[in-house]
Amino acid sequence: MAKDSSKEIDLSIETGVQGQYKTWFLDYASYVILERAVPAIEDGLKPVQRRILHAMKEMDDGRFNKVANIIGQSMQYHPHGDASIGDALVNMGQKELLIETQGNWGDINTGDDAAAPRYIEARLSKFALEVAFNAKTTDWQLSYDGRKNEPVTLPMKFPLLLAQGAEGIAVGLSTKILPHNFIELIDASIKALRGKPFELFPDFQTGGQVDVSNYNDGKRGGKVKVRAIIEEVDKKTLVIKSVPYGTTSTSLAESIVKANDQGKIKIKKVTDSTAKDVAIYVDLANGVSPDITINALYAFTDCEVSISPNACVIIEDKPHFISASHLLQASADNTKDLLKRELEIRLSELENKWHYTSLEKIFFEEKIYKELEKKYDTWEIVIEAIDKAFNPFKKRLKRPIEKEDILKLTEKPVRRIYRLDINELNEQIKSIEEEIEGVNYDLAHLTDFAVKYFENLKKKFGKGRERRTEIRTFDNIEARHVVIANTKLYLNRAEGFIGTSLKKDEFLCECSDLDDVIAFTKKGIMKVVKVADKVFIGKDIIYAAVFIKSDDRTTYNMIYADGKSGVSYAKRFNVTAITREKEYDLTKGSDKSKVLYFTANPNGEAEVVKVLLSPSTNARNKEFDYAFELLDIKGRGSMGNQVSKYPVRSIKLKEKGKSTLERKKFWYDDKIGRLNVEEKGQYLGSFENEQLIVIFQDGSYEITDTELTQRFDPEKVMLVEQFNPEKVITAVYLDAEKSILNVKRFKIETTTVHSKFTFIKEGDGNKLYAVTTIEEPILHVQGGTGKQVRTVRFKIGNLVDVMGWKAIGAKLMEFSKSVEMEWELPSEENDQPSLFDA
Repeated sequence: MAKDSSKEIDLSIETGVQGQYKTWFLDYASYVILERAVPAIEDGLKPVQRRILHAMKEMDDGRFNKVANIIGQSMQYHPHGDASIGDALVNMGQKELLIETQGNWGDINTGDDAAAPRYIEARLSKFALEVAFNAKTTDWQLSYDGRKNEPVTLPMKFPLLLAQGAEGIAVGLSTKILPHNFIELIDASIKALRGKPFELFPDFQTGGQVDVSNYNDGKRGGKVKVRAIIEEVDKKTLVIKSVPYGTTSTSLAESIVKANDQGKIKIKKVTDSTAKDVAIYVDLANGVSPDITINALYAFTDCEVSISPNACVIIEDKPHFISASHLLQASADNTKDLLKRELEIRLSELENKWHYTSLEKIFFEEKIYKELEKKYDTWEIVIEAIDKAFNPFKKRLKRPIEKEDILKLTEKPVRRIYRLDINELNEQIKSIEEEIEGVNYDLAHLTDFAVKYFENLKKKFGKGRERRTEIRTFDNIEARHVVIANTKLYLNRAEGFIGTSLKKDEFLCECSDLDDVIAFTKKGIMKVVKVADKVFIGKDIIYAAVFIKSDDRTTYNMIYADGKSGVSYAKRFNVTAITREKEYDLTKGSDKSKVLYFTANPNGEAEVVKVLLSPSTNARNKEFDYAFELLDIKGRGSMGNQVSKYPVRSIKLKEKGKSTLERKKFWYDDKIGRLNVEEKGQYLGSFENEQLIVIFQDGSYEITDTELTQRFDPEKVMLVEQFNPEKVITAVYLDAEKSILNVKRFKIETTTVHSKFTFIKEGDGNKLYAVTTIEEPILHVQGGTGKQVRTVRFKIGNLVDVMGWKAIGAKLMEFSKSVEMEWELPSEENDQPSLFDA
């Protein structure tokens, strides 16, 4: 029996321990989620942030306090070490919203740490005092040791969580809420209160550019891309003028050095000159294109980063995943409720004040105070007598008279009452009644009151808080298009190997380690492989090159002999998509088939070849020409057209071919500043070897080619079109010094490609207002405001002759900021009267 008993005891102990472990883990997970990592929806704060702000409010006297003292005060409420409090305090201080700082608080651009807490100071900002504190509307709880009260949440009358952002990792979940713009949050809050639709997009202190196409309203599954601003100083130098959110100038420079070491970009050196503003200079290697390098910096370094938002907040003591719009709507509604509570508290205070002031007036005006001069046996009888004396006047009051009201009156010094004192009480009552009326009006029009509150916040604190991050649409940069050729590829034709380590064999080309290689063998086998040290393709390689996916212009011309029948076939085909490492047989598939002739043609060229048959054949013509242009371009698996049923001795090139493809069509996407062939944006035309002209807002032009890796700032580009040196360019520009608009007509006389030339008068503030290549341009100019709006139609050809591209031009009109211009298209018929019509 005893033995059985001991087993039962052991089993109960084991079960208890298991139960405790389950409970402990659940308690720990709940604690981390609720008390450390995830912010509350009511005020957008984590517990440590809330306790810091509460401690600072207790210390607040308008002066700066040492951070070390703030940390000490906060430790009365936060049951963790000073390091966690100090880090949270510095993080809030660097966001420049709730806390004013003094001293070295570090640098978010460089990643430099703040000075020690004993050396730096802080105080609550005026904005924090305005939106975050009201003891009357705060719900309180005991601190961890039960000695003090701390706020459950602060009465936050602003969408702080969306303004500051938040990041935290808890047990089994995480949160990442991106910061948004102060002014835009206020505008969105007003729209939310009015029931109007609104949009919210991130805005970062570090500036830069952001693509919010996939932001997904801040919910899980969304993503934003953030880019540094990179500008071209000259053809040999780039400057990076911002860092993406979450990176620093130091880490960014290190990522550039790493990409250079890996051979993905080619630069001479990186110089981090960041001080107040970010400035990282990148010196380019000789012969390296600035445009391609900019693309490569975005593709291979921290100049572009992707951020995945994940808005998780505590709602009713549970974590919830919601959207940024939901967060803002909840904040706007919470602000409205808090304002209502404040108004109701104020109304109650005013009604109490009106009640007591009215009592005081009656007390003196009706001489009820004389009851105090009568001889009563007890104090209670005196109170009853005063209460009874008020009976005729109780209907004037809004609530019953309480004993405390009478006791308060009796504490007033009994003195001679002058008419002046009564008049003062009347004025006080009138003022209180007006204020009560105002509060009641605000309660009845609570939405308008809340809107006015937000408008006041914007007016008081919005200056200097404009959007810092530019919203742009980014193009997708394919790494293989911009990676520097960082290795050499070699070929052993006979043995059938391709690789970077075959340095004793035939040099094929320079490539990158991201490239694929396409190769063809004499047996008609095609294979695509990754660049590697040594890869086997197949013996007797006849052609190999870097493979370009989706290339529908490179055309392969081939004649092969079928191993079974001996018949020779010709085919033309493209290779746009493949399975890497798979062998493709381009013949009929018979053994002993072999390729007799093969060429790769970048623009679908179709040559003419001379075919020589074997002398021993019975063919009537043993020598004839074969033109590939007679063949259609088909898939790689096609059998091809018969060339001859007789054995072929040799095939030789007779005549080089011309392209059989349509000229390549190009478009300009004015959202991202890129040329493309995907029909996005403005159609530029079909090109073979033609050039483009790009005219910029600063009054310069550039002749360029159709290379797709080029990028232009769309906000600075005014015109992009096919370049024709015979076309006359008509331009209207501002001469800022004289405050006039000049007009000029000229032809391009330069031929240098990829160089900018300024064609307007140089000077600060001078810029292009309108430009066209229309043959007989007519300009519509609208000026003035309101009833003074006036439209004039200029026939530019009648006003100014064609002149040299360096000429200043002729005066068109006086400059006004209200001027708007547009060109009349040649197809339009416009009979509007004009002072300048011919």
